[in-house]
Amino acid sequence: MKRVYLASPLGFADSTKRFMHELEHALGEHVVIDNPWRFETIAAEEFARAETIRDRVAHTAAVHALNHRIAAANETAIQAADWLIGVLDGVDVDSGTAAEIGYAFARGKRIWGLRTDFRTTGDNAGSTVNLQVQYFIEASGGRIVTTTADLIAAITGAE
Repeated sequence: MKRVYLASPLGFADSTKRFMHELEHALGEHVVIDNPWRFETIAAEEFARAETIRDRVAHTAAVHALNHRIAAANETAIQAADWLIGVLDGVDVDSGTAAEIGYAFARGKRIWGLRTDFRTTGDNAGSTVNLQVQYFIEASGGRIVTTTADLIAAITGAE
């Protein structure tokens, strides 16, 4: 089975976590999913500990170090993945998701985009989302789909 990095902002809000788990479960029947949000409890505990540091400089250094560890772990997971799936919902594609899509493209990974949001956010009539994000997805051999079922059909039909 292909290893897939799931790039999304879905772990930031309680309102989207359920969909994230449903998506991960549905995809998990077809690919091995690396979801960076699996470690959110550990990160939340470490951020909470950092918030107890009263010294501003030490607090900033602790949070910066934690940010660096999270980003480095995400980089390693993207490098290990065969493909990347980016969740593109929202008024604009999440900046972290867009960065991960760009990095995956630069690493030669195939990228799939899932946009279940019906609002248009493209730069013009020729784009569904930011034109650079859409370019990276399409130039990688992937495409943007609008349902989980279409995403599963796309990835199971790909080599």
